[in-house]
Amino acid sequence: MLKNWFNIFIYHFKNNKFFTALNVLGLSIGIAGLIFALLYWNDEQSYNSWNPEKDNVYQVLVQLTDTPVNTDNTVRLKAYLQKDSNVENIVFADSWYQKSKIIYNGKKELVDKIINVESDFFSLFPFKIIQGNRNGAIKDGASIVISDDLAKRIFGNTNPIGKQINCLDNLFVVRAVYHIPGNSSIAPNVVVNRMKDLADPAQSRSLFALKILLKLKDPSKVELTRKMLEKAYYDEVIVRESKQAGFTPEEMTKKVGHFSVFMEPLSKARLQSITDGYPEGRGNYQFLKIMVGLSILILILSIVNYINLATANAIKRAKEVGIRKIIGASKSNIIFQFIFETTLLTLFSIFLALVIVELTLPYYNNFLNKNLMIIGGQFYLQLILIFIITILVAGIFPAVYVSNFETLKVLKGNFARSKNGVWLRNGMLIFQFAIATFFIIGSSIVYQQVKYLSEKDLGFKGDQLIAIDLNLPPSYYGGENIDKNIFNKYSTIKQELSKIDGVESVSTGLVSFDGADNSLAPLLYHDVLFKAKHIGIDFGMLEMMKIKMIKGRGLDKKIASDTVNSIMINETAAKLMNMKNPIGEEILIRNQNLKIVGVVNDFNLLSPEVKVPPMTFYHIETLQMAEDMSVVYVKLKSQYAENTIADIKKFWTANVDQEYPFTYDFVDNQYARTYEAYIKQKNLFSLLNVIVILIALFGLFSLATYSIQRRMKEIAIRKTLGAETNILLKELSKQYILYCIIGFIIALFPVYYLLNKWLENFAFRIDISIFPFLLGFVILLILTLIIVLSRAHSATKTDVLKYLKYE
Repeated sequence: MLKNWFNIFIYHFKNNKFFTALNVLGLSIGIAGLIFALLYWNDEQSYNSWNPEKDNVYQVLVQLTDTPVNTDNTVRLKAYLQKDSNVENIVFADSWYQKSKIIYNGKKELVDKIINVESDFFSLFPFKIIQGNRNGAIKDGASIVISDDLAKRIFGNTNPIGKQINCLDNLFVVRAVYHIPGNSSIAPNVVVNRMKDLADPAQSRSLFALKILLKLKDPSKVELTRKMLEKAYYDEVIVRESKQAGFTPEEMTKKVGHFSVFMEPLSKARLQSITDGYPEGRGNYQFLKIMVGLSILILILSIVNYINLATANAIKRAKEVGIRKIIGASKSNIIFQFIFETTLLTLFSIFLALVIVELTLPYYNNFLNKNLMIIGGQFYLQLILIFIITILVAGIFPAVYVSNFETLKVLKGNFARSKNGVWLRNGMLIFQFAIATFFIIGSSIVYQQVKYLSEKDLGFKGDQLIAIDLNLPPSYYGGENIDKNIFNKYSTIKQELSKIDGVESVSTGLVSFDGADNSLAPLLYHDVLFKAKHIGIDFGMLEMMKIKMIKGRGLDKKIASDTVNSIMINETAAKLMNMKNPIGEEILIRNQNLKIVGVVNDFNLLSPEVKVPPMTFYHIETLQMAEDMSVVYVKLKSQYAENTIADIKKFWTANVDQEYPFTYDFVDNQYARTYEAYIKQKNLFSLLNVIVILIALFGLFSLATYSIQRRMKEIAIRKTLGAETNILLKELSKQYILYCIIGFIIALFPVYYLLNKWLENFAFRIDISIFPFLLGFVILLILTLIIVLSRAHSATKTDVLKYLKYE
């Protein structure tokens, strides 16, 4: 029986190559889209899944009133946590990843994922130890543990255990080598323990200093620990500071604000974190959901298209079904035969989809900055599930439809079906129109928003401005007068760079344009605490970026006080503090009174999706912040850019930094990357828009072909009675124009609601106008008319005698 079915399938395949190709191509595109989404979904969901402690490990996050959530905490919490019976392990960590060179036997390796943590780190992140011993691997400051990849790079096939290496300009003994079994929120190359003084409350008085990771005995009691930590912050900061200042705790809370503590489980940190809490960052959960949702929608569209094509093609097999019924075939037998054919087509479609995915996967990985591969038992199970669902959904309806043909009618040439079947097919066509409308309008709105972001006046000019990473030798960060030594070294670099042809100006600032630093710090004005972003800069930094002054003046190296107690604020800060005339007002930052000399025009520093925060600007020497300097900014003359950068590199590697590669980036490129995720969403929407339109056109083509085929006798009679071609074209196309309008109307609310929700991500956004909707309708209508009229025109040119000879 199966052999007979297979032979029938091959026969119809040869005689209906075009319809079969549309079937396979439409399904394969839909399945390929879902495979791409599943690969991305599986990769993101796999973060920390290998870790048996993922549900017991929590990171402590703290927020002071309306400041951004902070991953750093005070060391004073240690005593409170040690008394909590539900806390099994406490691990303090330094500022996540550090970078350094590792030296062994004269061989140097640059490593940028070095983590400094306490000794219990491996009880929270139990990486697989492949050499050495887990217990006591980082028991002291002289021990180091390295990843298997790094061990291979440094030691080759030699056993690294017990070997001495230089890292962070100190000698360490390798105690163990580990392998990270899967995606991890913390995935270092090197683990050290130099926390002895940093994690000592007696040594550190900083309020926000270290990361805190906890392993809890009973995660269900995490709320008790969270409340205890909030109380600890209240006692250690509000109560203590109020006593010293002579206020009541209530008055201090009103001035300073209140602390909120969040206990974030490791199991949710990758996709549902309230901040970028771990060094491997946070996944874009919104983009992931959008991609999976759209991919499922496209697969549904592909299946609907398949059903339409299958039912349109079924008219050619009506007599075959009638004859098979006469010679004894049962309805169930015919249903299973057509499901068998659907199974074969779906199988071909999945193979083609896998080929499409394999060929385009490198581009997809580049698009997501990932290294996805078609492997894993979970993926194969998902693929089998897609296969089964597709067969059940796409196969059953056409099979039942065909099996219900009435034998006598089809043998007489009457292929009419019930009104229910007609309405179902027309309903599927309207559904296709609605999805196509959603994508056309949606892609237009997304394009307009991203275009608006890229063209928006940022308040500064980052073109021809490069940011050069500054890595000074460790000797500059030890001993006395650290800030003075670092600033003097920077001043020398600035003088020498200014002499290079093509360099217009040189400056620096404790600021980045990659959107990574959204921290706010307190300032006091008239005994009221405000939060702002404090930025130390050198003379000429704002002028280099063409940032305008609204009131007052900028910092001037000719005025001595500008390196002592002068400060500028932006417009937002002035409004926040309700300053009518800010010039001459004093604010308190880090226990130092600073006088406002100017008001700076607001400019976007973080990203155009975020509101401009209140900012202050002071000279680096004012608050002795040179130790935090990590970038030198150089403004280039456009006509010399390429040669100038080569000359800067030559000077830099010879006189500034011989250990680390010379790295730089253009500021406007850095800033563009802050909304890179939305550019990707725009590109994804545009690509899927093309795919959806093609699939929808396939469905329209099939249903138009089917509908016109059913009306050929009517067309022949009308032509015999003298109907003109344009009248026939109008009559045949009007129902599809109606379906197009209905599909468009159905899509209006979902597309407006969902795109409006998407636009809520942006502090600076477009207003949804009527233009994308008009454009979407016109495009959809034109495409509909092209397909329908081409099929209708072809039908009007057929020989009428072919359809009237039996009448």
